[in-house]
This record gives sequence, C-alpha cells and structure tokens, in this order.
Amino acid sequence: MAHAQILKESNIDFLGKRRIAAIVSGALMVICLLSILFRGFNFGLDFTGGTVIELGYEQPVEVAAITTTLADEGIVDATVQYFGSNRDILIRIAPQEGEEASAELSDRVFRLLSATAETGIELRRVEFVGPQVGEELREQGGLAVLFALIGILVYVALRFEWRLAVGAVAALMHDVLFTIGLFSIFYIPFDLTVLAAVLAVIGYSLNDTIVIFDRIRENFRKMRKGTVIEISNRSVNQTLSRTIITSGTTLLVLLALYFLGGAAIAGFSLALIIGVLVGTYSTIYIATAAAVWLGLSRADLMPVEKEGKVVDDRP
Repeated sequence: MAHAQILKESNIDFLGKRRIAAIVSGALMVICLLSILFRGFNFGLDFTGGTVIELGYEQPVEVAAITTTLADEGIVDATVQYFGSNRDILIRIAPQEGEEASAELSDRVFRLLSATAETGIELRRVEFVGPQVGEELREQGGLAVLFALIGILVYVALRFEWRLAVGAVAALMHDVLFTIGLFSIFYIPFDLTVLAAVLAVIGYSLNDTIVIFDRIRENFRKMRKGTVIEISNRSVNQTLSRTIITSGTTLLVLLALYFLGGAAIAGFSLALIIGVLVGTYSTIYIATAAAVWLGLSRADLMPVEKEGKVVDDRP
C-alpha cells in the first residue's frame, strides 16, 4: 500500500560524504572514550547506593533553600529536585559516613526540614540502595548491552549477510558510545532509567537499519545496473520519507516527555532523544557505509541457486 511521502524523488548522495562522516564520527568517538575513561559517569543512587526521600509540602518550596539547609547540617552530596510539582520534593543522598541505616538518615532529614519549614511536611517514601547492589546493577547493565549487541550480530548475519551484520553492530556501538559519552562529558546523572533508554536506543536504531538493509537487498535483485554506492544511495533515498516521519513523530513525544515529564524521567527522555538523532545518522553513515567498505557486492545478496532453480533466501 502506498504511503505519503514528505520527500519525493530525492536523489541525495549520502554515501558520497561517507569519508567526511567517518572522520567526524571517529573524532567524536575518541572524545567520548576519553571522557568515559578519565571523567567517568555521574552515577545515580541506583548504581552507587544511598537514600531516596520523597517529601510533600503544603505550600511551594524552593529547592535551593532545602539544599542549603542540608549542607549546613553536614549532609553533603545531596541532590534535591522537584518531583512533579513545586510542592513535591525528591532528595537523593549518597552514603554518609557514620550513618548506620537509611532510617536514621531519613528521620534526621525529616526532622531538620520540618523544623525549618514554614508549612507542614509529609514523609511519603524512603528507599535505600546498598553499595553492593549498586555495583551488581552496573555489572548486569553492562552485560545486558553486550549480550544485546551479540544477539543482533547473529540475527543480522543470518537474515542478511555478515558484512551488513558487522555494519549494523558498528552503528549500534557508535550510538551507545555517543549517547553515554555525552552523559559523561556533561556529567548528567546516569541511573537505571538512562540504562533502560540506552537499551531502547539499540532496538530503535536496529529497526531503522533493518528497513534500509531490506531495501538494499531488494534493489540489488531488481536493479541490474548500477554500482554498490548507487544502489545503496537509491535505497536510502527511497526510505528517507519513512525515516523522517518515524524519527520526527518519535522526537515530538520525547521532547514533550523531557520538558513536561518532570525530573524523574528527564534522563530517560534525554538519552532517547540523543539516541534517535544519532541512530538515524549512524544507519546511513556507519551501518551502510561500513558494509560498503567491507566489500559488499551484488552477489552477496542475490538469491541462492540450487540444482538449476533460484531459491529466494529471504525469510
């Protein structure tokens, strides 16, 4: 069934700029790697351990005032933010020396803020994550990303061709590294919601890549003339309208979540915004370009001939 197109009969030479894109991507990857290695991440309490306290005020309250009150009492490294409205406060406190239990710390914070507040305060929730649990979450999260990449490599190799599989995984590694690299460079809090967003970015980017790979295979079998570059460019241009519509509508939702969803999902939505943008880029300039550099040819994607018959190997 035909679908509406934003760009009709486009003929953009995407792969003609693949060398420039490779240089830019390589430079950005080096910057991201250096930041990850030497600057590290601003891990949230999900990974470092600590105490989360949710408070409800009867009247609007200033975050800066709460932060100052806690700092004056020796509670440092506390992150105070709104949790929905300006009367709902979420306090994240890193493990404190000398505190035996999270209950003691939460009671101390509640008494302190109650004494200095002009209105009543309600203690709604207290959560504690131990450092050992946080370390296990970091390890399990890293393994989840690694296993996802390995599974994708096998899947694409079986469905298409190993050169396309390597290109797809290279693009996904590029997307993951760029996304988490920006979180490291700007020292944005990195918690479990951000890790979930990174895994979602892998799935989103792969879907876009599979669509273009499928069109490349189809065009190799239909177009008897044309080089690998020409056919790949044609395939990217044919799917450009779909890419713009899909990415554009997804970004609209994510931008709404980022600006209106509150601090609780800000990291999640920001990671997805970065992932959608860089994933669209990497599908063309990393996944497809890598397959071309590895020597992708028409013969690699043609149906298999068996006993005088042509067998279509498409799933």
